[in-house]
Amino acid sequence: MTSDDLQRGLEEVAATFDFGEYETEAYLAVLQHGQLTASEIAEKTDIPQPRVYDTVRSLAEIGLVELQESRPIKVLAVDPEEAFDDIQTSLSTLVGSLSERYRAPARDAEAVSLIKSRQTILRYLEEVVSGAEYELVLSLTPDLLARFEDELVERRDAGVSIDLLLAPASEVPDPDEYDYGRVATTARARRGVTTPVVAVADGTSSVYTTREALQSGDSRYGVIFNRSELGFLVSGFLNTVVWTSATTLAEGGEDRPFPRRYASIRRCAEDLEDGPDEPAALFATVRGRDVETGERRTAAGAIVDVSLGPNRGTAALTLDTDDGLVDVGGQVAALEDIEAYELVIGREEPPPLE
Repeated sequence: MTSDDLQRGLEEVAATFDFGEYETEAYLAVLQHGQLTASEIAEKTDIPQPRVYDTVRSLAEIGLVELQESRPIKVLAVDPEEAFDDIQTSLSTLVGSLSERYRAPARDAEAVSLIKSRQTILRYLEEVVSGAEYELVLSLTPDLLARFEDELVERRDAGVSIDLLLAPASEVPDPDEYDYGRVATTARARRGVTTPVVAVADGTSSVYTTREALQSGDSRYGVIFNRSELGFLVSGFLNTVVWTSATTLAEGGEDRPFPRRYASIRRCAEDLEDGPDEPAALFATVRGRDVETGERRTAAGAIVDVSLGPNRGTAALTLDTDDGLVDVGGQVAALEDIEAYELVIGREEPPPLE
């Protein structure tokens, strides 16, 4: 529902249940006796005779009683299940929309939000997973892996590169018992029970929360970066701190076809170093920002050098472009020429950006 729809719905509910003392007395009396005349209602309640007609007509307008136009007018009770059926339906719809509004975070320009609802955290985790177009990085519990398994299989089949970390390792299925290749490009396990739950899609949309937030208790919070450049904070933490302290369960990145699209230069550099192709035989097209001016900038050319620091701490590419050599770094780069937030790697020539 839109805000206007919600407001109208609340106003209709308020009008429906705007019972005064007289309406309440008259309604209960008619329900008890099945039907009464106006005089009988006045006798059995404290409603003044002059107010009875207005009172019962008010009840009739909202469908709780029927008026039989006779002499004298008779007031007939309507079966409450029938009388309240439409009200229940409208109220259920309204409550559902209000609950969604309650769970949904405020979407500011930067769309960085704090949420405290378990249902909302799970909903946004699902949205991040299912919305990934080319790259997905996850830190999940085994229970969450089971919950999102179908979405991960779908994204994997669609060609999305998926780095999956599971914790705690003591609860993670053994690779001999679970086919991690169906749900991830690379899968790792981490011992720590305090490992956060994280999902980052295409380097921008992300959710960060704690394991406790998805269990019982009051310590629930999650942070959402919705298509926000600040999402690199979550991605960088996951890549450099959490991912590097985990052990490998399965790897299969070498089967990804070219061209390959990346949001993380660290992952790109790692694939290039570990892949069967020499980096010098590959080409790249990069979209990002000029490190000095902050203006949007693209570059394309042959890859002539790949630099990957220990523990994914730093990563860079050097391209031989028409304008000479260009150094490409990741988000918040300072030493390189371009801060990249999207890279496409291909063979024979620089691939186009979509």
